[in-house]
Amino acid sequence: MSSRTLPLLFINLGGEMLYILDQRLRAQNIPTDKAKKADWIEDDRRRVMNDIITTMFNKTFLEELFKPQELYSKKTLRTVFDRLAHASIMRLNQASMDKLYDLMTMAFKYQVLLCPRAKDILLVSFNHMDAIKVFVKDTPSILSQVNETYRQLIEMYTPLSSGEFQLIRQTLLIFFQDMHIRVSIFLKDKVQNSNGRFVLPISGPVPHGTHVPGLIRMFSCNGEEVKRLQFRNGGNYTSVLGEGSFEMFGERVIKLGTNMYSVSRPVETHMSRTSKNSAQQQSINTAPNPLAKEELNMLARLMGGMEVQKPGNADSGFRVNLFATDEEEEEALISRPDEFSYDVIKIQATKNQQANAELVKIMGDFTEEAGELCPSSASSKGDDLLAMMDGL
Repeated sequence: MSSRTLPLLFINLGGEMLYILDQRLRAQNIPTDKAKKADWIEDDRRRVMNDIITTMFNKTFLEELFKPQELYSKKTLRTVFDRLAHASIMRLNQASMDKLYDLMTMAFKYQVLLCPRAKDILLVSFNHMDAIKVFVKDTPSILSQVNETYRQLIEMYTPLSSGEFQLIRQTLLIFFQDMHIRVSIFLKDKVQNSNGRFVLPISGPVPHGTHVPGLIRMFSCNGEEVKRLQFRNGGNYTSVLGEGSFEMFGERVIKLGTNMYSVSRPVETHMSRTSKNSAQQQSINTAPNPLAKEELNMLARLMGGMEVQKPGNADSGFRVNLFATDEEEEEALISRPDEFSYDVIKIQATKNQQANAELVKIMGDFTEEAGELCPSSASSKGDDLLAMMDGL
């Protein structure tokens, strides 16, 4: 697996999250008692987007994110995005957060599957970055954070070979391989089957640097072409388009990663699992995880730079519903299978002796448990967690 995959996964999932939240915030009904304030919903929409993007591109956070490291579990990443989504005055309940994460992951999975070349995953990332840049175009301080992330992406990924990009793509597909959640937009566009699996096209432009399939050329031992054979390729392929720009500015060419919610359409998600897969998932969930302490360390490092905005009073925050009605949201929460629900992990790290003593006790428990699960582990790797928390 590639150790350079996490930044691309985070930025693309974060971009999809911002698309969805922006669409829902624009469509959200204005509460009666606040409807008199003409600019209330628009001002709060900008504030929510700015707060999330500020947290998402926090300098300390990105420094940890761009360090070479393996991907961790879906639950760990889900916890990071749960924290990120609540980095503002906006609040989502469990069902809406579940739906938000489902939409994010399935959208990016579809984009990874449809990339003509593995390297085009970087162009998908730039499409997300370009849209994020538009969200904060009127806020110079946040814009500079986004531009710095462009620089880091270009510096880290443009020198990579095709083989290294292929490894990144394979790592992403392994991460997404058990996710088969049906999304109404994909179903209506007939790019997803009723079992939640995507339909890959056999038409359109071929990848950059290749030719339309259908010709076999034979060469002699001297390198001279001696024969040509043609065959039917079974698709409707066209010539390659120009290569997209891998710089901060320029035409990306491919449209994967752009905002598919720019035209308002209701979006629904549905679980699609077989009993066999469900049993396997439950087995995975209940099995001890020898990487638990490593994941907690990573989570602490990543979340160390994330400052969550807490509303001053009850009226200053508002709840966003990703369902059509509150009743649908409650029904989704009740009917959602346990293996699809994520318990929210809350880590509180404050500079007081009582909190630090409690953390020492908790980490001691983790050390004992990890020692039982991984007796061959060399030295304790939990110290960086306490150091990070002490420094907050």
